[in-house]
This record gives sequence, C-alpha cells and structure tokens, in this order.
Amino acid sequence: MAENTELRKDIWILGVNPGEGRETVLSSYLEAGGYVCRMGRYDELEAGRPLGVVLDISPFSNDGWGELLKIKNSPATWNIPVLPVFLSEKGKVGGVFPVAGFFTLPIDAQHLQDRMAVYGLTEEAETWDLQSMVVSRSGEDKISHVVEALGFEVVKGYTGKEALALSSIHPVYMIFSSQMLPDMSAFELQERLRLNTFSSNTPLFVLLKETMKSGEKLAMSREIVHLVRKEQLSCEEFLGYLRRKE
Repeated sequence: MAENTELRKDIWILGVNPGEGRETVLSSYLEAGGYVCRMGRYDELEAGRPLGVVLDISPFSNDGWGELLKIKNSPATWNIPVLPVFLSEKGKVGGVFPVAGFFTLPIDAQHLQDRMAVYGLTEEAETWDLQSMVVSRSGEDKISHVVEALGFEVVKGYTGKEALALSSIHPVYMIFSSQMLPDMSAFELQERLRLNTFSSNTPLFVLLKETMKSGEKLAMSREIVHLVRKEQLSCEEFLGYLRRKE
C-alpha cells in the first residue's frame, strides 16, 4: 500500500484490520484506477483529508458501521465521501453501495442545507415544483421541515415497499431513507429503485442513528448479505462506481 499522497487522488481503506490481507484485491483495484491507496484510521482523517474513503461494512469488517458513524458524526470529517463495500472473509469485492451520502440523526439542519447546496440539488427547487421523499418508520418530521425550507414538497413513506410504490406513481427529486426500514435496508431500496425507469437516477441519502449497539451493527451487516454477488466484481466494474461519484 502506498503511504504517500497525491492531490485529489488519495483514497483510504477503512474497516479492514491491517495485516490480514483482506485489502489486497481492493487496493489493487484502486491503484489500477490511478489512485494513491493506503490503509487509514479514523483519527488520521481530519489531517489527511483524502479524496474519499472506501469502507468495509461486511460482517467480517473491523467495526465498519462504527467507523461510518464516527466519520458522519463529526463536523471535522462528515463531508468526506464514503463508499461502502462488502468484502468477503478473504477480501473479495462482493458488493458496492453507492448511495448519495449519509446523515446522522438527530439531523443537523445547517449541515443538511449546506450539503444539498454543494451537491447542486437546491437550484432547480427555485424554479420548479419538486418533491422529495422521506422514508422512515417515524416519519422524521425535523428532516421534512428542513427539506421543505429548501423549497421541496415532502412525500412520506413508512416502509420500503411504500416508497417504491410512491416513486413508481410519481417521480421524486431525491430521497432520504433510514438505513433500517421495517421491510428492507436503504441499500436494498436503492437497488430496487434502480430497476424503475422513473427512479433509476434518484439520489438517495441514508439516515443513520447517532449511536448503535454492537448487535445493531451486526444486524445491518447481515441485512445486506443477500445483495452481494456470488462472483467478485471486476476491477472495471468497481472503478465505475468511483467514477460516477466523482
């Protein structure tokens, strides 16, 4: 793994124990794409400011979900893009989950507003009547109020199936979804949204609980196992996800 950095091409791998060798395939893919790749630690992120983080969130990870929470809970690091991946026990790349971004609850209203502006998602709301969807068991009224203040009408879904039905009837501009819904994960919701012509390119932002117990983290890792491919993703397939996020 390269230890030096290169402007805007430096990507760190987190959630993998150094020395295990599980990062070998992933790092070879990144290096083949021209990235400077290194194993990183959360406490180095603020100073290092990499282009992004590739994070293992599989059941074999080194507390991948915990690392994600630390990154997205801190103003010092929450703007660093994170690409969640599923690495097998041997380090094969079995799945990539390229959601638009993550926010922790309770929501920081100013942070959400700032990120939407950076993504350029508020510009058209000034011209057009657009809808956004909030998908959560509780409805997340605070997020709804913030999104409405940005100029969007808010549609609510309380399950993944309801969100899929609503988006098939009337397309929405973007979606905010709890990671764990009553009937599926946000990652599965995104996969199924992609199958619909009207929602295939809809940005989906994932809402995370501020804290999670170890059992909750393990449950979330197991929840995505059925989304993992039996055959490893090729280098070109994996790099395609990074190129779309840049």
